[in-house]
Amino acid sequence: MSPRDDLKWDPQGLIPAVVQDTETGQLLMVAWMSPESLEETRRTGLSHFWSRSRNALWRKGETSGHTQHVDGIYADCDRDTLLVQVHQDGVACHTGARSCFFTRLDGGEAAPASGAAGPAMLEVLERVLESRKVAPPPGSYVAGLLEKGQPQICRKIGEEAAEVMTAALGGEGDERVVSEVADLWFHTMVLLTARGIPLRRVFQELARRHKKDT
Repeated sequence: MSPRDDLKWDPQGLIPAVVQDTETGQLLMVAWMSPESLEETRRTGLSHFWSRSRNALWRKGETSGHTQHVDGIYADCDRDTLLVQVHQDGVACHTGARSCFFTRLDGGEAAPASGAAGPAMLEVLERVLESRKVAPPPGSYVAGLLEKGQPQICRKIGEEAAEVMTAALGGEGDERVVSEVADLWFHTMVLLTARGIPLRRVFQELARRHKKDT
């Protein structure tokens, strides 16, 4: 039986999908999936959804380039809602915001809290990356990078470094710079995982340099 056959689809044959950033836990967007879009998502490892207004299949990032690389798809306990964990290229919202959830109902705009911050967040990410290395799920972006090896990972690091420079020197806003730096850090951590280097060694080196400078 296909995993899609055991889900509870609405009368239109659709199911809501909540998209979450694997690295930070931040909720990015909500969209609708059809059996076809779920199948394409699983087949390609890229998020596909169903447009109710256009009555058509669409891939996230097909025009903007803000592709979502899927790390995992989960059903809730009632099997009527999906959680799609992704590595987000760029931003998720068509407004240019990282997440679609930035408007507070009590007035004003603010990004919701997205879990741990600072070194704790990096440690959470390290555990996620290690789990992808030990038990690679089908279609996982991280597992795919690790399988291709260090040359491909290093190419991605070079690309992301260039994106940081483009965002910083090209007159783009701080939010875009932050987003690109997050992508760069993420891929350097994938390299550490590939080489079996624990994050604490980087922290130790930074601490050593700090002591030397002071």
